[in-house]
Amino acid sequence: MSCFLVAIIIKVVHIQYAQGEKYKKLSTELTIKQDTIRSNKGNVYAADGNLLATSMSKYTIRMDAVAVNSAVFEKNIAGLSKELSAMFGNSTSYYQNKLRSAKKHKNRYLLIARNVGYNDYLKMKKFPIFNRGVYQGGFIAEHKTVRAHPIGKIAERTIGYDDFRGEAGIEGAFADFMQGENGLRWKQKIAKNQWKPISDVNEKEPIDGHDVITTIDVNIQDITHHALLRQLEYFEADHGCAVVMETATGEIKAISNLGRTSTGKYFEKRNYAVWESHEPGSTFKLASLMAILDDKLIDTSTVVDTEKGKIYINNRKVEDSRKGGYGKISAARVFEVSSNVGIVKLIRKHYDHQPEKFIRKIEKYGFAKPIGFQIKGEGKPYVPKPTDKSWSKISLEWMSWGYGISVTPMQTLMFYNAVANNGVMVKPHFVKELRRQDKTEKIFETEVVNPRIASQETLKKIRKIMENVVIKGTASNIYSSNFSMAGKTGTAKKYIPRTKNKSGEWEGGYYSNKHYVASFAGFFPADTPKYSCIVVVHDPDKSKGYYGATVAAPIFKEIAQKIYTTTPVDNQSVDDKIEFTSIENQYSHYNKIVNNEYAKVPNVQGMAGMDAVSLLENIGLKVEVSGVGKVQNQSIKRGEKLEKGATIILKLS
Repeated sequence: MSCFLVAIIIKVVHIQYAQGEKYKKLSTELTIKQDTIRSNKGNVYAADGNLLATSMSKYTIRMDAVAVNSAVFEKNIAGLSKELSAMFGNSTSYYQNKLRSAKKHKNRYLLIARNVGYNDYLKMKKFPIFNRGVYQGGFIAEHKTVRAHPIGKIAERTIGYDDFRGEAGIEGAFADFMQGENGLRWKQKIAKNQWKPISDVNEKEPIDGHDVITTIDVNIQDITHHALLRQLEYFEADHGCAVVMETATGEIKAISNLGRTSTGKYFEKRNYAVWESHEPGSTFKLASLMAILDDKLIDTSTVVDTEKGKIYINNRKVEDSRKGGYGKISAARVFEVSSNVGIVKLIRKHYDHQPEKFIRKIEKYGFAKPIGFQIKGEGKPYVPKPTDKSWSKISLEWMSWGYGISVTPMQTLMFYNAVANNGVMVKPHFVKELRRQDKTEKIFETEVVNPRIASQETLKKIRKIMENVVIKGTASNIYSSNFSMAGKTGTAKKYIPRTKNKSGEWEGGYYSNKHYVASFAGFFPADTPKYSCIVVVHDPDKSKGYYGATVAAPIFKEIAQKIYTTTPVDNQSVDDKIEFTSIENQYSHYNKIVNNEYAKVPNVQGMAGMDAVSLLENIGLKVEVSGVGKVQNQSIKRGEKLEKGATIILKLS
């Protein structure tokens, strides 16, 4: 026993002095720890101050059934079950059985609910049994911070995220700026899995992240999202996008990208407007017409023979949507009715011997390279060149009507916006400013990509023709006398790539007659454009419709119309009631004179060809034109009785 006692004393001395520091450190590690206090990421705001993304507290609620006294448990289980039923929806008996089973099996970590908000967490702390706290009521609350979008799934891909899914959208692009600095705090263990904070001079408080102010307008975003969604659902399309851009600044006011699930529902699947590069179809005819007008190779009144709506170039067919074609029409009318034959013949005639000149124009219009967004995932455009191996004898002609070239919807929108903005091409952007602690750190000014894409003379003609597309062209179905719009429809067949099937046989390598891309791009109001907009819909149900005028243009109209009606304007009230008899008599007399004049064919000699065509078509005549310039002769003389539907031939000098 003496030897044993001596051994114990020696061991105690050895532990106390020889290994004392080691065990003191181990004791501290087991009872005291340095805990990280997570900082909140910065918020993402809309231009009007509405929250688009923010950090929110969420709680997972559990229960230690063993910690609750049996008498207290029996007395209050009914009350607790009733409160849980009212909050989460399951029946009272469901919760009673669940709690009794946990008590019986001594479950110390029973799951009650996940993702409970802060307000509900506070309410649950006051429920029967739970109000006794951790040790007597078994109430366990595990806190976490999650990212939430207050406006829901709308514009989710553009607002983006920075988590296990990667870095996408605005949150991904500004992740470092929005990420705050974590804090540090010492905690001491007071019971099993229970730690309390202790004061320490080295304690560091967390610093929340900084905020991003976007260009998004929540009202316009809501309008755009639901207009696109309704049309996609009706036509059962695969996916689509719609973007609204402020003409003068390039600020993106709304962007919606919706893809279809296997169940027929739609959600923000990809950022198609930025990512998807595809053949644009007839919306690209604006670039073709602008190039040839700006090079002064034709005028809007130049006559084109569309023949019978079908021609062959190197054994490849070019065909108009209207059977029989349009006959001989002006270049302006080629664009208004979207004649494929007409635009191909114009480009072929004037650029076939100098395709490089046409390509330079296309590059000037911003189609040859990516825009360069801050957000990731921008698609790469493709513009063929005569020096490429893939260049063929039909490359130029096919490009003129939107095939053999690949661009993103945002590139097309940027080009159309430049037309609306008097030729000034501005870069589209999503972020307005960055803020640190409510102080502006950086403002993103409007960035001019090209100060002049064409002459003012060309732009004036182009904008008038685009307005006529809505008034009397392919988009006349969306015309409204209440507000003006200008734009261009687009309908493109989708190319099916050549691939091997499961049997090892080659399939594809052709343009499909079943799969289409319907689009519409334009601006409004037509005379003083405030916004430009593009709508692209992929793979609509062909049996319901697939033309740009039928599928995409109505979305554009709904967006424009609702922005008109929800944007405050200063109106002056006018009373049209005639109060004086003399004025009424004068008005009636003038009206008779006007009606009498328009019952006769007017004199258009000396007028510009385009103006004469517009005047004569508006009073009901069919017009055939030959030559370029001003009207020299007209087949129906001035003063002859007007017969609507009659054909008048104009010879231009």
